Amino acid sequence: MTQEEHKSATSVLALAALGVVYGDIGTSPLYALKEVFGNEHHPVPITPDNMLGILSLVFWSLIIVVSFKYVALILRADNRGEGGIMALMARVLSEEKLPAKTRRAALMIGLFGAALFYGDGLITPAISVLSAIEGIEVATPVFTPYIVPLTIGVLIGLFWIQRHGTAKVGVSFGPIMTSWFAILAVMGIARIVEHPMVLGALLPHHAIAFLASDPKLGFLAMGSVFLALTGAEALYADMGHFGRKPIRVAWFGLVLPSLLLNYFGQGALLLADPKTIQNPFYLMAPDWFLLPLVVLATAATVIASQAVITGVYSITHQTIQLGYAPRMDLLHTSDRQMGQIYMPGVNWLMLAGVVALVIAFKSSTNLAAAYGIAVTGTMIITDCFAYLVARFQWGWRRRLAIPVFGALLALDLTFLGANGTKIVDGGWFPLAFGGFVYLLLTTWKAGRELVHRRLDVHALLLKDFVPAVETPDVPTVPGVAVFMTPYAEHVPHALLHNLKHNKVLHERMVIATVSSPPVPRVPEDQRVRVERLSERFYRVRIQYGFMEQPDVPEAMLRCAAQGLQIEPMATSYFLGRETVVPDRGGDMAYWREAIFAALYRNARTAADFFRLPPNQVVELGTRVSL
Repeated sequence: MTQEEHKSATSVLALAALGVVYGDIGTSPLYALKEVFGNEHHPVPITPDNMLGILSLVFWSLIIVVSFKYVALILRADNRGEGGIMALMARVLSEEKLPAKTRRAALMIGLFGAALFYGDGLITPAISVLSAIEGIEVATPVFTPYIVPLTIGVLIGLFWIQRHGTAKVGVSFGPIMTSWFAILAVMGIARIVEHPMVLGALLPHHAIAFLASDPKLGFLAMGSVFLALTGAEALYADMGHFGRKPIRVAWFGLVLPSLLLNYFGQGALLLADPKTIQNPFYLMAPDWFLLPLVVLATAATVIASQAVITGVYSITHQTIQLGYAPRMDLLHTSDRQMGQIYMPGVNWLMLAGVVALVIAFKSSTNLAAAYGIAVTGTMIITDCFAYLVARFQWGWRRRLAIPVFGALLALDLTFLGANGTKIVDGGWFPLAFGGFVYLLLTTWKAGRELVHRRLDVHALLLKDFVPAVETPDVPTVPGVAVFMTPYAEHVPHALLHNLKHNKVLHERMVIATVSSPPVPRVPEDQRVRVERLSERFYRVRIQYGFMEQPDVPEAMLRCAAQGLQIEPMATSYFLGRETVVPDRGGDMAYWREAIFAALYRNARTAADFFRLPPNQVVELGTRVSL
């Protein structure tokens, strides 16, 4: 690729990144400053000194947290090109030098970070769309009773189109968000020109003076200032779609300048007319542009919500592949992009949760109390993981790693403490919801391990079993039998049941194991490994990364290169299907066993998950008492 072609490709990806990566943080101006100065519990008085202090806090928070921490530093901590809390956790866990205690702690906090992401995934669409629709109220109070119904209507439409895929709609995301950021900048400049004194907030001493003048108010205000940073995690989570360079180009080239100009413009407007605190973003615009701005803001918030919904699909897929969630229905909505997936069950549960939030909280101001604490929790976990990557994989010494990540952690802990004051007013929701998801993830993992132990008690080793059945006494039938099992060294229970009831073996017997190493994608030449155990028995190990969708029939065709020729139409797939029964005297609490049993019953079948042809699958059951 020539230098000109490389620049062109980077520009195209940077434009696309505007729609996916920056939708959330790009719509923060709709409510961030409004919550700082208009908060009903601890409003900051609108004075020149306070305004310069708050704007300085916003400016330096964006510089330190987003520009330095995420754009310059965390984007380097990719897992073979992929980002996000689960990808980062997988990278940390793959480090052999990591102490066992640290590994267990990393696993637990990584799962909790993923759980918190789900809480954020519900709040973001609700607060974003609601804050955009509230612009109608500025135009005329007549529409006030219709804000919640209109918001719900937009959200239902958003979740309804997910099943059709977002590839076609996504083409327009970049241009729409480019227009959005351009308008943010123009609106801000128009107000800054009237009160250029706000530019003094670029100096950090204004932030320090504000915090020092009233430490309690300054601390509480940090919880609202943090709203300007929500969406920063998306920079890292969506890196796999675009790469770090386009994300950096979009941030420094357009997003950061536009956000700062708009925040400073809102500050200038509030100094000129403190009454505009009811909705400073929309009141920046001239009257003739108000309704078009509401439409554009709604489109921008829908795009921001789309990015979060896609992120929830992605992280759910990752947790399934890594073994922390039950298999779920997953549809690919694009034949060109692997990341374009749709999960019906997740989609409709999200819609129910988002609509319930809108009905319960009724306004973006009320929702702002619930927003932030989940994001800060995820950011803190990212700090800890990035420190481990820097120490064990980048080769940073403690005297460098501790000051850098210690300072970032201290800032994020400050934001967490400030947001912690909102728990009673709504911050309890993402914590409670995240705790519930964490319970499900850990229950599933513990339950699967318990089932494994129960089955392992009666398991036979392949190395002992194969010679024992390789005798002329056992009848042979033509064809290939593939026995799916997660335990490569043991005899699959389906094979034992088949031999017990049908008393036959196939010409070729394949013990197939599918695993997911802690990498996003497995190279094609490492997809399958064939091991011949005897004249008729083969062991096939298949690997898929946590960003990939398993396709066992396709993988079996790859075995030909290693001496195992598979005829698709002459192949039968045997699966074990366990019936899990809770036991009051089991190793887990009975109520957790009941939850696991319910999850197990409703999990997507292995045949569907591994894309096995339905008319070639044989399932043989086993009863397992927990």
